[in-house]
Amino acid sequence: MKWMTSSATAVAALTLAACAGPQPAPPAATPANWQASLPKSGEPVAGADWWKRFDDPLLAELIGEAQAANPGVQQALARLAQARALAGAWGGAPQVNAAISSQRSKPLPPAGQSLQTLNLAGLDARWEIDLFARARQQDAAQEARAEASGFDAAGVRISLAAEVAQSYLGLRACELQERIAGQDADATAKLASLSAERLRVGFEAPGNNALLQAAASDGQNRRLAQQAECQVLVKQLVALGLGDEAALRARLAERQAKLPEPGRFALNAVPAQTLSQRPDLAAAAAQLRAAWAEAGAAQAARYPQLTLSGSISRGELRVGGGSSEGNGWSIGPALSLPLFDGGARKSQAEAAKAGFDLAQAGYRAAVLNAVREVEEGLVRLEANLARESHARSSAQNYAAAFAATEQRWRSGLASVAELEEARRLALAAQSAEVQLQRERIGAWIALYKAAGGGWNAATDAANAR
Repeated sequence: MKWMTSSATAVAALTLAACAGPQPAPPAATPANWQASLPKSGEPVAGADWWKRFDDPLLAELIGEAQAANPGVQQALARLAQARALAGAWGGAPQVNAAISSQRSKPLPPAGQSLQTLNLAGLDARWEIDLFARARQQDAAQEARAEASGFDAAGVRISLAAEVAQSYLGLRACELQERIAGQDADATAKLASLSAERLRVGFEAPGNNALLQAAASDGQNRRLAQQAECQVLVKQLVALGLGDEAALRARLAERQAKLPEPGRFALNAVPAQTLSQRPDLAAAAAQLRAAWAEAGAAQAARYPQLTLSGSISRGELRVGGGSSEGNGWSIGPALSLPLFDGGARKSQAEAAKAGFDLAQAGYRAAVLNAVREVEEGLVRLEANLARESHARSSAQNYAAAFAATEQRWRSGLASVAELEEARRLALAAQSAEVQLQRERIGAWIALYKAAGGGWNAATDAANAR
């Protein structure tokens, strides 16, 4: 009796030791403050509502439609459903099975023996007494994986929203560039026509006329190339899940060649608070907890396992014209003691511990990457805001210089080479201004994504359970 008491005490102590280890907190890897300059004004990041603060309502509509129909989002939701289903079963629950069988047989010689019919019905039950929390930790790992899948699904939606916005922005910028290229091609064609007329009456040199004819051809070539690029961007939007191309083109025609202007948002929180909005980091933290639980389960598998099993059965045996019936039952514990397995369990425990170390390093890498993305977004946004006024001034002055040079050329006071140089400079400045506007708006979109897109971690974590 004394031996039994000591054994029970030892088992209880080992059980408490196995269950006492708390899950680790994700390692901190964020700086105390942002190093790049923060946006000077704006409202807090506000999830999907931020897209509605653009001056282009079509953008928010397209993002919503893409998130509903995009195959990538559907795959993420299917993975989430799969993970939730796996996490829905409790590994430590008792297992009860019913069995019914009927068997008819004819014995071997000697001859004359009657046919036999055996009918059986019974219930079998099995319950593993989770001494060292192996089953509980396996369940915790499954729940953490399901939680991570929920965060991943939120991340896919945010990434898709940013991708649709960037593609839409690229299309509008392309249409602006196409308009600039078309205006330049038309203007150059008129100058080439005028030069050909002047050549016919002897007021233009053949070389100068050839230069203007080449410029006209170059303008048409630029226009056609830009048109093709815009067509490709429309098809990119269709591929993101925006349905029928013809219907999409009809909707896009309303605000053609107009860049969507975003509402600004504030980013005044410290890095740790800002990055807590990112679903990818929440997913990495959940994966870290899953790896910790799996390591604990692998370690617990090295210790004894106690199983309680039992069965109840009823049988009937018919032989010839007679029959007999009876009931049976059994119940009892079974203790499995791992003595020698060639180091298999130890290797599995060490591999699970290495998996936890891998998840920990992956989390730190994800945090560092998130900090880099936000810092880069802040730098690009500040630089674009500072450069935009200079680009606008450059485009306006180059356009004025080209107009003056054209007037001088028409009066015979400027050469064709001067005219062509002024045209190229004006065209380049206009294109640069549009490109900078696109980069500035794109920087807001990238910063929105890098800051987590206003995603609500608490709400999505609850939904993932």
